[in-house]
Parts: sequence; structure tokens; C-alpha cells
Amino acid sequence: MIARHPFHDQLAAETPALRVLARALTRNEHRAQDLVQDTLMKAWASRDRFRPDTRLRAWLCTILRNTFYSDLRKRRREVEDVDDIFASRLSEGPGQEHALALKEFVAALADLPVTQREALVLVGGAGFTHEEAAQVCGCAVGTVKSRVSRARARLSEVLGIGRGADRGAERAEDEGEGDQPSPPARADGSAAATETV
Repeated sequence: MIARHPFHDQLAAETPALRVLARALTRNEHRAQDLVQDTLMKAWASRDRFRPDTRLRAWLCTILRNTFYSDLRKRRREVEDVDDIFASRLSEGPGQEHALALKEFVAALADLPVTQREALVLVGGAGFTHEEAAQVCGCAVGTVKSRVSRARARLSEVLGIGRGADRGAERAEDEGEGDQPSPPARADGSAAATETV
């Protein structure tokens, strides 16, 4: 019986993180699966070049990212259903609120520029530090931080996160105007001064 190479188990353990990044980059489930498969095959073929002192996930994500951009250059002239416009017509929409919210989030994430989307997924989804994400993306740490910040701000804006709380506070202030009881009168008939803390 042939002994199982330990690198094989390590690849299997990192596959879920690769799927997350692949889905975020491609915005297409089938292309994401192909991208992960290509990445795993390339990693296996290059396993002798992997340095044990480096983080395997970062190494794999670098391979996946490079493969994605290489494929993107090849596909530039192809016409395809990138945003699943036609495919979405074939499926029935979800009936539950959380499914609708998830669909809205996925759509908002897909609309982000690819550089912001990959930085956000690496840091927020795959658990990379800003330094590790910068190494994968081949840019400065400050650039990754900026991309993540802009991506989060854009998602908050598109999804209306935080606006409900702000509107509630404004409504409470508006309703409170004119409804405050007058300060108690003193014995001499003048109004008591309100204390400020």
C-alpha cells in the first residue's frame, strides 16, 4: 500500500479557505470550483518548492490569486453570464428574510472592485492578518488596510448598516422636542435651573 503524503492532508485542511476566496474573486460557483481545483493541482505539482517556514494558506492563496488573474486575462474577450443574470431567472427566489439578506450581501460584495473584495475576504473571511494579506496581494500593508476599510464602508453604505440606528436616534430627538416637562418652580416663582452632568 502506498503511503499517503502528509502534504495531501494539509491541502485538504486549507481547501475551505480557498473556496471562500475563489467565490469572492470569480462571483461564480462553477468557476470558483474550477479555480480551487487548478490551485490544488498546481500546489501538489509544486509541493517540493513549498518552504515549511512559510504559512501554507498564504502560499495557496497566492497560487489561487495568480491563477485567477491569469485566467482573467484569457477570458477578457469572452462573453458570459458573469452576474448570473440569466441563471437567476431559472431559480425561485428565497422566501425567508435571512436568505434575502444573505443574497443582498453577496450581491453587494460582488459589486466591490476586485482588489477591495479580495482584501476583505482575505482579512475578514479567511482570517489573514493585514501583513499576510499584503504578502498574498503583493502590495503594501497600508494598501490592504485601505482596501479593507473602503470595502467595509461601501458595504455599510449599500446595505444601510447603521442608518436604522441613526434614524431611530433622530426620531427620538424629534419626538422629544416640546415634550419635556417644565422645570419645577421655586418658592419665589422662578424656574429651577437644570443640572448638567
